[in-house]
Amino acid sequence: MNLLILGGTGRVGSHLVMNALQDGHHVTALVRTPDKIENHENLTVIQGNVLKKEDVVRAMHGVDVVLSALNTDGGTTLTESMPLVIDAMKKEGIKRIITIGTAGILQSRVSPELLRYQSSESKRKLTRAAEEHHKLYDMLQQSGLDWTVVCPTYLPDGEKLGKYRTERNFLPEDGSQISVPDTADFAYSLLQSGDYIKARVGIAY
Repeated sequence: MNLLILGGTGRVGSHLVMNALQDGHHVTALVRTPDKIENHENLTVIQGNVLKKEDVVRAMHGVDVVLSALNTDGGTTLTESMPLVIDAMKKEGIKRIITIGTAGILQSRVSPELLRYQSSESKRKLTRAAEEHHKLYDMLQQSGLDWTVVCPTYLPDGEKLGKYRTERNFLPEDGSQISVPDTADFAYSLLQSGDYIKARVGIAY
């Protein structure tokens, strides 16, 4: 499979790249700083920026699935880049995209009409990152693509345990954390699965 991984030098993204290469997939990584990523015979590194249309278009050629582990970058990277990604995917005929979101955009258990970050369920005082992810979720819903947003809660580096709970549109009950490697492991597993198409999925231990 030919995979495009966005955010491939980040915490979750670097594990996605490693998992895919270990399984013999071909990976294209669009990165700003190529020296942050190790060379591999099945890895094509494109130096560029997800905020530049021409870079995104170039990275999409011959791709089967897009995996995005982009974060908010303290600004509007997510909401500025996703329209470019969606447009380039449609032009290339790519249907499947798996992104890493945040548990803040899952439905609240205490106020089911609200998202977690909008309700008393969230302990975070700052909501700007969740608002960015919320806008991204809205874009994906309207895109017509086969999308999945993996929504981890507190995300320490931790170890890969290979055991965790997932739930469509909600955070598993009493879930308080999930490690970076296990989040990547689950997102990667969705490549071979028809589960959670057009859905958010909460993940926690």
